[in-house]
Amino acid sequence: MIGRLPIIKMLAVTVALTAAISVVMVSINWDGQQGSTAAPKIDQLLDVMIVLSAFVFSLVMVMLFYALWKFKAKPGDESDGEPIHGNTRLEVAWTLIPTIIVLFGAGYSWSVLSDIEEPAKNPLTVDVFSQQFAWSFGYPDEGNAWSQGELHVPLNRQVQFKMHALDVIHSFWVPEWRIKKDNVPGITTTAIVTPDRPGTYQLICTELCGFGHSTMRARVVVEPPAAFSKWVGGLKEEVPAPLAEALAQDDEANPPPLGAGGA
Repeated sequence: MIGRLPIIKMLAVTVALTAAISVVMVSINWDGQQGSTAAPKIDQLLDVMIVLSAFVFSLVMVMLFYALWKFKAKPGDESDGEPIHGNTRLEVAWTLIPTIIVLFGAGYSWSVLSDIEEPAKNPLTVDVFSQQFAWSFGYPDEGNAWSQGELHVPLNRQVQFKMHALDVIHSFWVPEWRIKKDNVPGITTTAIVTPDRPGTYQLICTELCGFGHSTMRARVVVEPPAAFSKWVGGLKEEVPAPLAEALAQDDEANPPPLGAGGA
């Protein structure tokens, strides 16, 4: 049996080790520049999960090294160890603690997701078309204007991206926005983003989609509303017929998503 004093000491060491690991790990900017209203909330969620992970790691390591030191065999002792019976309190503890951590993480993640996907009053809808190995974009609110290889969005306005894959599964990801969503053939998936930092970014496909996967990128420009209106007004082409057919087929096969997050 482990006495009360060793348990208190192990908990103290666990807390100290958790604090030391957390200070180092949280100070690192893992995700880079923030470029959307969702980014700070997602980064904070990551920091919280890092601290929880540091606690679990520290607790396991402290108990492991204590057991290796306390219960090691003496020199020359080749006998079997003493029989150990179950410890109900310990078993309840190591079941209850991970359960609480997982439920907390799930609830917190759900809250963050609901917050960042809360629909705004006047969102801009953009149709995203992905195919090996290129991106193109339609603007149904702007007369179905079509842009190939370059995405423009207005600053500080919510954008609802409707994803359409024309061949295989692709994945829509702008690192600074922190939002990633798969594009699945036959299904309209939805990503909601409010860009809040002007600049030029890169859209990256993060789903292995074939030989040219690494080249499947597009230029992303976040600009003031006036500049966006001027740019989209200068587009000469409309969404081509094959892509428009894909829109209709996806909508017929899959009703619009019920929640803000889409399917």
